Amino acid sequence: MADKQKLSTDAYKGVRDFYPEDKAVLEYIFDVWKHTAESFGYEQYDASILEPAELYSAKTSEEMVNEQTYTFIDRGERRVTLRPEMTPTVARMVAGRRHDLSFPLRWYSIPNLFRYERSQRGRLREHWQLNCDIFGSNEYSADVEIIALAHQIFLNFGADESMFEIRINDRSWLHEIFGTYGLNDAQTKAMLALLDRKEKIDNFDEEAEKICGKPFGISNIKPAEDSSLTRVMNGLTELGVKNVILSPSTVRGLTYYTGTVFEVFDTAPENSRALLGGGRYDNLTELFGGEPIPGVGFGFGDVTFKNFLETHNLLTSNVTAPTLMIIPTDPEHILVAEKLAQNFRANEISTAVDLSDRKVGKKVAHAGDTFVTYALVLGEDEIASKKYTVKNLAEKTETSGTLEELLEKLSN
Repeated sequence: MADKQKLSTDAYKGVRDFYPEDKAVLEYIFDVWKHTAESFGYEQYDASILEPAELYSAKTSEEMVNEQTYTFIDRGERRVTLRPEMTPTVARMVAGRRHDLSFPLRWYSIPNLFRYERSQRGRLREHWQLNCDIFGSNEYSADVEIIALAHQIFLNFGADESMFEIRINDRSWLHEIFGTYGLNDAQTKAMLALLDRKEKIDNFDEEAEKICGKPFGISNIKPAEDSSLTRVMNGLTELGVKNVILSPSTVRGLTYYTGTVFEVFDTAPENSRALLGGGRYDNLTELFGGEPIPGVGFGFGDVTFKNFLETHNLLTSNVTAPTLMIIPTDPEHILVAEKLAQNFRANEISTAVDLSDRKVGKKVAHAGDTFVTYALVLGEDEIASKKYTVKNLAEKTETSGTLEELLEKLSN
């Protein structure tokens, strides 16, 4: 009898499996994202990955829903979409309880998102994304805060300002400029699309003149001193955010942005790309009726950000490696080692016991290679005397003492 065809071990095209080392990095990214957002006073929310397809077609297009999303008909004959972004979802949630909520809101989430598109470096069909939003404030200071939050996230991962730049613009300012050129709605839409591609094409001036009917110049135009854009930039300077540049070609592709728009770019030539993007959207909740609720926020994908961390050598350790590895010299000592490990864990020192059959020297070397901070070799002498030696694997130093003494030293 012929063998049955074996199933492939490959994941679905454009998505990822997370082996422990991959999951460790992902959880590390999540932890710092959460810590930073909550340090700014943001509250976490979430929602289902399933949304009615009309939530996206109403504000984008049927083409986007049909060609760039995972959309299907469920058993109740409803068109359902795996969410490709989170902003429409949070707008729906805010609009749904607008009379019960206390504004302004500071909310964040880390949703799983899905887009049916060609996979490439930094862009997959499925990814995780940090979304941070402020609802209910028209003040330019809300724009300043949301950008300052994005800036702080990079710093909290060990980056410095030379590694990234914040490109900022204002859609309302662009519309004022288009007005001076007498552009109609179709021309304005075409110019926004062209500006969004400006850094990727060589014939921008030629294409802009075709749309405007005359030469189009924007590089030397500056926003007024009392404009929202200037206030946002000055506000960031006051907060010590120094790597902000005015970028007239930053427009963001999504149509719901109404004011400030911004993107964070990696400055490394080998990874020159946008890492984070966002802006102000003051009309999105109108889709659900009632007066619009102003909002400003950003999305920050895990795939491009991991590339950034790797490019700048900011992932130099196994972020979930235990602090301490206890290494028994004989299999008979494993149970004693496990009991000893319980004491360290009870004092919030993450501890693992090496269960391998490698020689002791190789066990110690392996602990160092996997970024464990300390190693404790447990043999008959240590068990009998109840005195132990802990080696700092990076600094090549040793500390000896009783369990109580070591707990005090390692906890400080």
